[in-house]
Amino acid sequence: MEKKTTLPDEQLAWKELKAEHLVQDKWIDFRRLTYEMPDGTVFTPFYSYSRRSYVVIVATDEQGNYICVRQFRQGIREVTTEFPAGGIENYGANDYEQTDHMEDVLEAAKRELKEETGYVSDAWKHLITVPSNATLADNYAYVFAARGCRRVSSQELDDTEFLNVSCISPEELEKMIFGGQFQQAIHVMGWLLDARM
Repeated sequence: MEKKTTLPDEQLAWKELKAEHLVQDKWIDFRRLTYEMPDGTVFTPFYSYSRRSYVVIVATDEQGNYICVRQFRQGIREVTTEFPAGGIENYGANDYEQTDHMEDVLEAAKRELKEETGYVSDAWKHLITVPSNATLADNYAYVFAARGCRRVSSQELDDTEFLNVSCISPEELEKMIFGGQFQQAIHVMGWLLDARM
């Protein structure tokens, strides 16, 4: 079959022929997939995974400084500066499955901000919901702004969380972002959206 350079949108979808679950546990479903392309050719392997969706909080304190956390990220093997963020709790069998037993996303954002930083806010705004990585994953990032945050408690960290809280001025954070020192792409997007709203 001759490959067309332009197809109608309704003909662009690939047809999944086979899925092998390479790792499937409570935390992740990592798959090797075989697809039929729009022109009829079959291609393998493609890899994809399911993980739980999460929240990102672009938080500022009462002085207008950004509330950030510093923690080790094993993917790039560095300590990064980023906004508070964390997974949406799922009370089903697996953390990554979308079920009716998922935590409300705004409640998850409020919980994560308080647990990671000890701060709370009365002024919340949903900025955007986007796929975390549309090329490989099926989870979503729910990005919120929280303004006028005030510290009310100490951190309540999970067993694998070791992080420091840092309040950063808008000018310093902008320098970090444009200097490549704020290394979470969705967090940078959240900052840009918050600055425009």
